[in-house]
Amino acid sequence: MSEQQNFDVVVIGGGPAGYHAAIRAAQLGLKTACIDAALGKDGKPALGGTCLRVGCIPSKALLDSSRQFWNMGHIFDQHGISFEKPAIDVKKMVARKDGIVKQFTGGIASLFKANKVAAFYGFGQLQPGNVVKVTQHDGSVVELKGTNVIIAAGSDSIELPFAKFDGECIVDNVGGLDFEAVPERLGVIGAGVIGLELGSVWNRLGAKVTILEALPGFLSAADAEVGKVSAREFKKQGLDIKLGAKVSKAEVKGKGKKKEVELTYTDAAGEQTLVVDKLLVAVGRRAATKGLLAEGTGVRVNERGQIEVDEHCHTGVDGVWAVGDCVRGPMLAHKGFEEGIAVAELIAGLPGHVNFDTIPWVIYTEPEIAWVGKTEEQLKAEGVPYKAGSFPFAAVGRAVAMAEPAGFVKVIAHAETDRVLGMHLVGANVSELVHEGVLTMEFSGSADDLARICHAHPSLSEAVHDAAMAVHKRAIHKAN
Repeated sequence: MSEQQNFDVVVIGGGPAGYHAAIRAAQLGLKTACIDAALGKDGKPALGGTCLRVGCIPSKALLDSSRQFWNMGHIFDQHGISFEKPAIDVKKMVARKDGIVKQFTGGIASLFKANKVAAFYGFGQLQPGNVVKVTQHDGSVVELKGTNVIIAAGSDSIELPFAKFDGECIVDNVGGLDFEAVPERLGVIGAGVIGLELGSVWNRLGAKVTILEALPGFLSAADAEVGKVSAREFKKQGLDIKLGAKVSKAEVKGKGKKKEVELTYTDAAGEQTLVVDKLLVAVGRRAATKGLLAEGTGVRVNERGQIEVDEHCHTGVDGVWAVGDCVRGPMLAHKGFEEGIAVAELIAGLPGHVNFDTIPWVIYTEPEIAWVGKTEEQLKAEGVPYKAGSFPFAAVGRAVAMAEPAGFVKVIAHAETDRVLGMHLVGANVSELVHEGVLTMEFSGSADDLARICHAHPSLSEAVHDAAMAVHKRAIHKAN
């Protein structure tokens, strides 16, 4: 073991939360190290965490590729564009995705060099006294002593005991990004973000996709109207989403190219079976804290495997912090970004804060789904008086001109103060439009404030403008 190295800040994990924390700490003049264990497809270290390597970025690459292919067969004819026999080269599509991932993982490595962040590649384990033991990929061990240690270990896919990942027939999000060909039949367990996004990718490319969701409602975390409209659009696209379907068994049968997975599930009609060629298990993620903490660190882990922290992401152990997917709160890359930066600034003596009430949620299906703040259902349950205004994209000139009129925007405001409490959207590019709601809420703005902001015409953002106007029944382009 080499001599112990000393740093002001040692970050465990080079994903969204970790690399933001490391770079911000270095910007603030703190001597910083960041440890990451991940390897890319080429066997070389690859910074960026699940999000960049096998999550947010690669899935968006495939979503965009599959959307282009889908549009060729379903939308282009409306524009007067025609051609013969569109085809998809899956290997080329996946290679493009891999190229984008490599570009961005390399980009983070370059940012580390530019900001003088010392990168260590291997598995980091926190020891007592703010020492991190790093077992590097070549088997050597180094010890890093941090005045402050920020744990940003991320999360792993949850594996079902009756559907173990084999990397071939039964896969998690990693395998779901790397099929060599379009499966004829794809089964998905879980109608959450991962299940819907990757299910959409392969559905657009020609797979018969069946999604089995154990809960009786669709997108229960979202506004009820959002869930209803989204489900209708997905059904039009051919996604078969079965609700209240509890899977109890997944058995791989056959050999070679004839392998298939037989699923057993129970719904309102009783026990059912489904046979598919590939099975994607997307039932959620858990904090990646196994083996992370040596005995005696004093850092506490709850029953879900999450590191316990206060509102400032401090663990209660002097100089030890935790951020991102391995702590409470939504497992979202941008939530991790903000926590990592906030902790770095707190360490440097600056104010650092994350407003959980204004964290946006996005599902990058077609149409996209996005929201921020409270739903109508939540406000009713809490007894909060509110007013809501909505506006359909079918009445927005830009959306119709794009041949993407599905969906709507809803603005919810307090009935007495008019302060915006939530915004809920389904439609084209709503992953961008939701930030009008985020910004308005962050500045404690009202629906009237949003309604009085001039929005360009023609633009998709006019739906936000008219929805805000509809809160007070003064929308121009719909009957109030």
